[in-house]
Amino acid sequence: MKVVSTEKAPKALGPYSQGYVHNGMFYSAGQIAINPATNEVEATTIEEQTEQVCKNLAAVLEAAGTSFDKVLKTTCFLADMGDFAAFNEVYAKYFTSKPARSCVAVKTLPKNLLCEIELIAVVEE
Repeated sequence: MKVVSTEKAPKALGPYSQGYVHNGMFYSAGQIAINPATNEVEATTIEEQTEQVCKNLAAVLEAAGTSFDKVLKTTCFLADMGDFAAFNEVYAKYFTSKPARSCVAVKTLPKNLLCEIELIAVVEE
């Protein structure tokens, strides 16, 4: 197993890694809307937060040696299903290959954020 770590995405908030590559697959931890340059949450709307989450995912995908077009599955967590349509607008710009997806509402996300996304992707070795 290879640990994936990059300074271009937020550091883990707890005892976990940004992701792992194993047997040609990348498994990411959930990414939230922390700007890795400042280590702060700057985005306030669902659109801005989803954009930051996707930028963070791009960074860990790159560090793992893969990309959005190789994503097989995402799991999306929303603080409010009322944000579903706005979330999808931003999500669709990044996940153009339309991977399999689950999207659920949760009671609370870290730092009281509006969304979080984790993913599984193929890594061409």
